Order: sequence, then C-alpha cells, then structure tokens
Amino acid sequence: MRRVRRAEVRMPKVTLVIPSYWSRPRPEVWRPGDAVYDHPTPLDAEGTLLRTLESLNVLARRDFEVVVLAVPTAAEIAPAVEARVGAIVRRAAATLDLPLHTFGPSHLKRLRRFLEGAGMGRLNDLISLRGYANVRNLCVLVPHLRGRDAAVLIDDDEVFEDPAFLDKALEVLGRRIDGTPVYAVAGYYRQPDGGFLVPEPTEAWARAWGQIERMNAAFEAFIGRPPRYKVTPFAFGGNLVLHRELFTRVPFDPGVRRGEDIDYVINARIFGFKVFLDRTLAVRHLPPPKTHPAWRRLREDVLRFVYEREKIRGQTDRPGTVRVRAEDFDPYPGAFLKDDLELKAEQAARALAEAYRREGDPEGAREALRTLELMRAALEDAGDPFGDLVRLQRRWAGLMEALARPELRRGLAPVLSWA
Repeated sequence: MRRVRRAEVRMPKVTLVIPSYWSRPRPEVWRPGDAVYDHPTPLDAEGTLLRTLESLNVLARRDFEVVVLAVPTAAEIAPAVEARVGAIVRRAAATLDLPLHTFGPSHLKRLRRFLEGAGMGRLNDLISLRGYANVRNLCVLVPHLRGRDAAVLIDDDEVFEDPAFLDKALEVLGRRIDGTPVYAVAGYYRQPDGGFLVPEPTEAWARAWGQIERMNAAFEAFIGRPPRYKVTPFAFGGNLVLHRELFTRVPFDPGVRRGEDIDYVINARIFGFKVFLDRTLAVRHLPPPKTHPAWRRLREDVLRFVYEREKIRGQTDRPGTVRVRAEDFDPYPGAFLKDDLELKAEQAARALAEAYRREGDPEGAREALRTLELMRAALEDAGDPFGDLVRLQRRWAGLMEALARPELRRGLAPVLSWA
C-alpha cells in the first residue's frame, strides 16, 4: 500500500493553462515553413476551444485562474489568431465565474522587450510560441510570472467531466509518496468511446512500427491497474500538473520534435524528479482528425525517438543529474529507445512506402523512404542532446529565478495587461 504523507500544506495557488493552436484558413491550412502540430484549427473553422472552456463549469473547485495561449502556425497569421482566441475567451467569460486571461504573440513581444530592458535579453531565446516544447515552457512560465505554485496543463480538444478533477489534481502535489516528493502528477485521456486504450491500427506499416501496441501495453499497466499512484514512464501533456519546485528547475526540451510530454518525463528523471500517474485523474479527449499525412507522422516520431535515445546514450556524470536507462521507461517509450529503433523504422517506412505505391501515390512513397535518409543523417550528426539539455536547464533555472523577483513581477503586470 502506498503511503501518502499528508503534512500540513497550504492549498496551492493554481493556473490552468490551455494552449490553442491555429493555422491558416482552409483550403491552404499549411505552407512549407509553418510550424507542424497534430491538428491546429483553421482560422475559418469554429474549433474546440470554446467547448473546453465551457466544460470548466463542471468543476466543483473554483479557486483557480485560466490562461489561454494563442499559438499560430505562422507569424503572418499571428494577429488574426490572437484576435480569434481573445474573442472566444471573452465569449466564454460570460458564462464562467473564473478569471480568464490570454497570452499570445503580442504579449510575447512585450515580454521580450521587458527582459531586454531588464538586462536579460540573452535569455529571450528561451521564450517562444513556436514548437510544442516551447509552448509547454510558456505553459509553466506564465503561471510563474503570476506567482502561482502549480500549473495545470490542459489541451483545447478536451472536456472536463469529473467535478472533482482539480481536487484530485492537487491532492498529493507537494507532498510525498513512500518518501518521494510529488512535484508532477500525470492524468490520462478518456477516448471518445470512454476507454483509455487507443484503437490499434490495421495498416501493415503501423503494425511494423508497433507504437500503438506499446502505448496500450503501458496504459494497461499504469492506468488499468492499482495502485492509484505510480511512478510513470509516460505522461500526457494535455493532462499534466506541475509544481513550481519542478517547473522552475526543469524545462521542456525544444530539441525534441514532438512528444514533448514524454520527453519531459525523461528530463525530469535526469534531474532527479519522478512523475507520478494518478489513475483516477481523467479528461475526455475529443480530437479532430489529424491533417498531416502518415509519412509525416512517422517521420516526426522516428526523429524524436532518435533524439531521445541519443540524449540517454550521451549521459555523462554532471552535478545534479541522475543516470537513466532506456529500460527505465518500459514499456513505452522505452521500446523505442533501444538498439532496434533503426530496424523498427526501416520496416515501418518500407511498408508505408509500399502502401503508397499500391494507392498510386509515388510522392508519398518517396517521402516515406526519405524518413530513413533523415534518420541516418540525424544519427551521423547527433550532436550532444544531453549536454544541450544540461546547458538549457542551467539557463532556464536562471531565468525562472530572476522572474521570481517581486519587482520584476510588479513591472510585468501592466506590460502583459494583467494589472
């Protein structure tokens, strides 16, 4: 039986943060050079953000604030995206008895100018609204700027169904389980059918890759079985609760192409923190269809696993770090951080290319096989992901320490329209 130490702990001040990703209007949606996200909302579509915000009315607990991040896929649509998100937030505010704020590209510009004026412009590259990991870093930086103890990360394609969600999310945060401090709690997604397993694919290439099968094996082991709390090898970025003791020290790594949530579990472990999964902490996940072709999704996953494996392989003894192994993250993502990664990728890419040929899509087949060329190039020029992470962590911790100064926070409030 797990022992949760329930010391006298004041209830944390909480910001619930929702990044909302938006693309060009249909039919174009995406151009080369635009940021790649799974399913950004086209500017001419209704989207899912309002549904998520309205579902906050389900929550019994009301002592929290909400910040929505307006994330454009391209700089030229940034003003339109910020205006669109702001309008949705104002519409939701009419029915929600909660403090609601937005943070978009204009706020980012003002924040960077402020840091320049405060002599910290050298750290501005740590603050960006482009790429999953950078967006997640803003999901914790904004609560930090507002003096909060906890950040609850939720995505805009989810809805709340459990009135006790926030109570559960904060129940053990800042306490200890079996002597280990809990500074990160991961929940999970209920799929549209109500279960937590992802439908397994029938395509030959996806079976050869085996990602969904390994994910479901992990979900069965960690979500499907007691005890309630477990140290987890995976996390969902759209249902993640982080304490300031962790998020002011460990950043999300912009070097990873996607899967920044699971990568964060690896980063946290490297710096001595463990993420706990709570098998009762669920949100309903109702994502729109993915807009990118199968070859792109496979490529993004292959390259992120290459990066993460090299991060683990490249560890050296550095102060404040703990050595981790691929096996520490079994069954997922550990299965993709081992020596047979190249074989898995080869089999999947060739099977996908063959499927494209059968469909009369030679360009898709070429792109599927080009994934293997890019993988080999990434392996030949892997760089030093571990050393980069250590340097990033040092700079991030310095930024967060500086932003904790009361005089800086007071100066930022009017700059960010939070006065």
